[in-house]
Amino acid sequence: MRSHLPGNVSRLAPVGTVMANMSSDERERFLTDLHVGVLAIERPDRAPLAVPIWYDYEPGGELSIWTTEGTLKDKLIRAAGRFSFTVQNEEPPYKYVSVEGDVTSVGPADEAEARKIAIRYLGDEAGNQFTDQNHSSSSIVIRMRPKKWLSVDYSAE
Repeated sequence: MRSHLPGNVSRLAPVGTVMANMSSDERERFLTDLHVGVLAIERPDRAPLAVPIWYDYEPGGELSIWTTEGTLKDKLIRAAGRFSFTVQNEEPPYKYVSVEGDVTSVGPADEAEARKIAIRYLGDEAGNQFTDQNHSSSSIVIRMRPKKWLSVDYSAE
C-alpha cells in the first residue's frame, strides 16, 4: 500500500521528540510573537473559510484583526459571532497555538491601531506607508477574547 505521507515525515516528529502542551504563560507569549495567523470562520453549507491575516495580541487581552467592512471575512464573522485563530512555527522545532472565542467588538479601525498592526509586520517605514495607502473609512477592527486554547510545543522535553 502506498503511503500518502510526505517523504520527510520523519522531520515532523523525530524519534524521541516529546510533544507537550504549553503553559498558559508560554502560549500567551507565543501568540504575542510575530506570526501570520490563520483565521477560520464557520460558514453555512461549505467548509470553514480559513485565511492568513495579520493580527495584534497582548497577553490577557483581546486578539485584534484589521480588515475592510463588507468583505467575506467581515460578513462571516458577524454572522457566526465567533472565530478560531492559529499561529505556528513553520520550522523545527514545531509549535502552534490555536484559540477560539466569541467576537467582543466590531468597529471602525482607529488609524493608530491599524498602523500598529502594519508596523508590527512591515517595520516603521513600510508599515506607515501601508497604513497610509490602506486605512480608510471602511477599515474595521474585529476583536475576540480567546476562551479555548490548544497548544503544542515539540521542543519541550
